[in-house]
Amino acid sequence: MDWHSLHPDRVLILDFGSQYTQLIARRVRESHVYCEIHPYAMDLDAVRSYAPKGIILSGGPSSVHDADAPLAPRALFQLGIPVLGVCYGMQLMAHLLGGEVERAENREYGPALLDVVDSAALFQDIEATDVRVWMSHGDRIVHMPPGFRVLARSANSPVAAMADPARKLYGVQFHPEVAHTPCGRTLLDNFLFHICGCKPTWTMKSFVESAITAIREKVGSDRVLCALSGGVDSSVVAVLLHKAVGEQLQCIFVNNGLLRKGEAETVERVFRDHFEMPLVSINATDLFLSRLKGVTDPEQKRKIIGNLFIEIFEREASKLQGTRYLAQGTLYPDVIESVSFKGPSATIKTHHNVGGLPERMKLELIEPLRELFKDEVRQLGRELGLPERIVMRHPFPGPGLAIRILGEVTPENLRILRQADAIVLEELEAANWDNRVWQAFAVLLPVRSVGVMGDERTYEQVVAIRAVESVDAMTADWARMPYQLLARLSNRIINEVSGVNRVVYDISSKPPSTIEWE
Repeated sequence: MDWHSLHPDRVLILDFGSQYTQLIARRVRESHVYCEIHPYAMDLDAVRSYAPKGIILSGGPSSVHDADAPLAPRALFQLGIPVLGVCYGMQLMAHLLGGEVERAENREYGPALLDVVDSAALFQDIEATDVRVWMSHGDRIVHMPPGFRVLARSANSPVAAMADPARKLYGVQFHPEVAHTPCGRTLLDNFLFHICGCKPTWTMKSFVESAITAIREKVGSDRVLCALSGGVDSSVVAVLLHKAVGEQLQCIFVNNGLLRKGEAETVERVFRDHFEMPLVSINATDLFLSRLKGVTDPEQKRKIIGNLFIEIFEREASKLQGTRYLAQGTLYPDVIESVSFKGPSATIKTHHNVGGLPERMKLELIEPLRELFKDEVRQLGRELGLPERIVMRHPFPGPGLAIRILGEVTPENLRILRQADAIVLEELEAANWDNRVWQAFAVLLPVRSVGVMGDERTYEQVVAIRAVESVDAMTADWARMPYQLLARLSNRIINEVSGVNRVVYDISSKPPSTIEWE
């Protein structure tokens, strides 16, 4: 579905490889303006067709003097559309329009102070001196292109911001999208509203109205299947589709026996009883455990679980006549991952549960969340009336607890991990830490350690606790939870979960580690 056509006030972000490109998009959307990220090599006809109110050129790791530097066509700046170049985007603008960019004697990384010499429209309502910003560059502009003037300087950058107001071309050497640039929100808003003339119409309420209209037009009188897992994404997809097409939707929930404590019961209670959705629930616990018997390799676990899910889902779906569409919870970061700044990759990342199904079942995909970031999906869930417990549920891997058991998946190991994981979530909620972390969970390690309980020596299992802070899971840092909270977690798990005599806390960041252990 082409959502952007339903939002006339939209901005185009051209990606030159910056680690902050997604952050630019998030900031623009936080100001209630719709935007999309596309590769820097986007065809000019496609740019015209997209019809943006403004264009933002991201930063990037390259120098404009590199032999393989990513370049945009000079004609991009002749479309009459306002352009904001950020860091490399500004240097590229200068380079293509006749300015001079050279290697700086002193590279500028980290905090810097700006002096604003021309407030123009871009620096409206921003202090004139000692403006804190975040720099990350090795080149600098020494001569601006004809028609440009300096807006701001720093100690190391004689041209830290520039503009040609007549052509509505602007550039900043720093990163307004990061939190380390306090005035960044104001600057971006100045570009969006004062220069581009956008209106703040991108809200979850407007999205719901547009999405329901688009879904109804696409689906018509056909039926839609939705694989419901109980996670945030599939839950929001299901409720949105139900509002759009009602009884034409059929949800299928496969309980693989690898879910968190009480999760299967919650899914049935919320969606069948509260939302009154058509729901087929299959308890396939024994089948999944039998297929996983003796398997310890994490990749093999994933394949077994994924293939078995498809097998069960396909069998149940074949009983339903007249189904044309399969709903999938693809999010915008999944789409962005599939299109690097060097060009589109071969395939779009698929949801773990339904990869391969559309081809095998001759179904067409419908992906109503593919334009949304995770935080927007949560806002959408609230708008649709989903319980906060589901809206704020921590991300949970498709293979479930199977990949948090480092070893064989057995009923006993599942019991231990499920109880330990429930304690982690209960204590975080009691301490008001559940919404302060991106994800928190327990991991069962394939080692035993010596302990003493009462007067007896024990030789039992080890549980690791993982809690991370993140914005979008692309990077993550371990959560600095209070010692008292960690102590309660350890004490409860050791005392309440038989078979465990040691608890450890994972203090690894991503990168180099991943969030999950397998």
